[in-house]
Amino acid sequence: MPAALTPDQAFDALYAFCAPALVRQTYLLCGRRELARESVERAFQFAWQRWPEVARDRDPAGWVRAIAYECALSPWHRFRPRYRSPEPPPADPADRALLTALLRLPPSYRRTLVLYDGVGLDLPETAAETEASTPAAAGRLTRAREVVAEQIPALADPGVLHRRLAELASSERLLATGPTTVRTCGERRNVFWTRAAIAFTVTIIGATALTLRSAPTHYEPPIAPAQAVQGVPPPPALGPLSPEQQALRAKLRRAEDNGPDRIAPAAR
Repeated sequence: MPAALTPDQAFDALYAFCAPALVRQTYLLCGRRELARESVERAFQFAWQRWPEVARDRDPAGWVRAIAYECALSPWHRFRPRYRSPEPPPADPADRALLTALLRLPPSYRRTLVLYDGVGLDLPETAAETEASTPAAAGRLTRAREVVAEQIPALADPGVLHRRLAELASSERLLATGPTTVRTCGERRNVFWTRAAIAFTVTIIGATALTLRSAPTHYEPPIAPAQAVQGVPPPPALGPLSPEQQALRAKLRRAEDNGPDRIAPAAR
């Protein structure tokens, strides 16, 4: 009975089997050689980080291929300086025309065409990998073939289109990085993001503790700004007392405790 493969050996075997062809397929999607290699490496780095899950998957190659295609078709690449300028097109005019026709297709149509006519998946598998229904995938495939045939009439036959896609992908001689390098980069990336997550968590905890320590313990209503009171009449000027007021003042002074009985404290 053969000995079981170690995780490193199983990953390297999957990489050696899938990576070279996957780089060529991804090139058909994005039209950039460096981006195709980068997308495949990133997909295998994700696979290594989740290797127990990928190793038990029904189709590990399909798992990696789906991630690589998502990376290659990401719209965020247009904002990266290294991918703003176009790459040199293929040297052969026929290859250049086919690649131009592919890149003019919407990403979902291009992916469906590459999976069905390039990779050779059947229609249900293509629909599942593109997260579409089977009728929707069939409609995308038909429309993509029509658009390519309008620009290159010689490729109206699906068999000829399949052969030309394989020739275009193979003519660029795209090479994949070694599996050891991919595993090492994946481990370094995993360590980096783990440390970044720990640092972010510690920062949040420290900020929360500082807020709890320095925050007030009770509500203090704000003091309203002073405002001038309008419409109050000025106080009248003091003048001489009238005879009635003078008589009342004399009566109050003669009264006990200098005041009327009703305001004097009662003895108990």
